[in-house]
Amino acid sequence: MKHYFFICLIGLLTPSGMLNAQDEPQVDEQPQLLRYKFSPGETISAKVSHRAITETTINGTTQHIETATDSIKSWKITDVDQDGLATLEHLVDHVKMMTRTSGVESVRWDSDSQEAPPEGYEGVQLGLGKPLSELTIDSCGRIIKRKNFFPTPPSNTGDLMVVPLPDSPVTTGTSWAVPDTIIIELPGGARKSVRTRLRYQVTKLEDDRASIKVDTTVLTPIHDTQTESRLLERIWSGQIIFDIDRGCVIERSVRVDRRVVGFHGPASSIRYKASREEQLISNSSQLK
Repeated sequence: MKHYFFICLIGLLTPSGMLNAQDEPQVDEQPQLLRYKFSPGETISAKVSHRAITETTINGTTQHIETATDSIKSWKITDVDQDGLATLEHLVDHVKMMTRTSGVESVRWDSDSQEAPPEGYEGVQLGLGKPLSELTIDSCGRIIKRKNFFPTPPSNTGDLMVVPLPDSPVTTGTSWAVPDTIIIELPGGARKSVRTRLRYQVTKLEDDRASIKVDTTVLTPIHDTQTESRLLERIWSGQIIFDIDRGCVIERSVRVDRRVVGFHGPASSIRYKASREEQLISNSSQLK
């Protein structure tokens, strides 16, 4: 449980490899170039809300776990070079967390309170307000360099730190894809690589904003329910709003609702239902 909450905060970086965009041009629509625009000393902050419910049934007994995490994350742009490569620090400034397990009293913690964090939340407190990682990215969101200052386990529910953008201008219908490899841990300590693909498509260009939908496809054939159950939290779909003029993501939402039957015997099942909402709340010109 300790690592689960840290996962929600830190996020997984999108892979740097991108496929060429495929255009489906619309009549009388001007192509738009999607690019991140950063300035040295700028701070970009967003409010993130994550909700998840996990229901596990084994031998007729069902366990229900509900979690809620609200946080404020920030990018501090420390440098932008002549080639447009931006160096930024990723931080989490505040967090409010709750866990409710069937048959157990709820656990809550707000980082603004004077109370010590409950057992399992100590690692979260240690990272608050400190750079979790330092990234160098180009204007398309490719990761050129990355340095982690805290452990960064895989994210749940599409917690992307950087949304990838295509090289070419887009119109409504333009799509592009990003390959990824997910490493999952199986019982007994075994690890397995699973190839996936994130597909992005522009659904609307309006008022200098691009609406983009994204979904995940598993490319590696999965023949066992044990592996499938470990992928529940990683197969998601969502919507992104990109402000073309400001050069940043201003809204993002992700949904997951999947079930696997027979992962631990014929009478077993597991369901994972989650949502993640992110909204830009500031874009200041000075470091805080």
